[in-house]
Amino acid sequence: MRLYLIRHGETDWNKVKKLQGKSDIPLNAFGEHLAEETGEALSTVPFDVAYTSPLKRARRTAELVLGDRNVPILDEKRIEEMGFGIYEGLICKEEASEIPDPEFFQFFHAPEKYRPPKGGESFEDVLKRTGDFLEELRQDPARAGQTILIATHGAALCALLCHMKGADVKDFWGTGVHKNCAVTIVDVTPEEYRIVEEGKTYYTEEVKPW
Repeated sequence: MRLYLIRHGETDWNKVKKLQGKSDIPLNAFGEHLAEETGEALSTVPFDVAYTSPLKRARRTAELVLGDRNVPILDEKRIEEMGFGIYEGLICKEEASEIPDPEFFQFFHAPEKYRPPKGGESFEDVLKRTGDFLEELRQDPARAGQTILIATHGAALCALLCHMKGADVKDFWGTGVHKNCAVTIVDVTPEEYRIVEEGKTYYTEEVKPW
């Protein structure tokens, strides 16, 4: 089994550093462009199936990457983004934050000390659900030998990689949140995950015409 994990394309909330979480924010025009360019770069990959977070920014990314290929796209709630409860929609740039609790920023700097806001998820919550999805997929005999696209989100993708690497919560962020439409390739056997390439972008970063 080979997995291609992709973070969704850019949204308007990404641009201004708003916490998106489970808020269903669509791709903006540049985000669609990034997904289309990534799809062109992956046009020869023989995908058998795609799993996507049901949130529209992830699902649309999967659709654009696959283009006109006849590949089933399956919604999978366990790879939705981490929930931020009452803080969703607030700007989280530290120099211009709208978040009232300074302890929230343990989220970025010390995830093992993070306590979620009301209605939000903990790192342990996200690691559990994403890990359950991965293990179920890995052990599914119907998927053995397949090439699979997984369209998800920044923190959810870090959780998937954390599970694959056997990392502790304190190391949750690994090399950092991947850029929009960055792709990670993983070979999977019933015994192990082998990361072939992590966080690769297939587009040229340039002045945005939007």
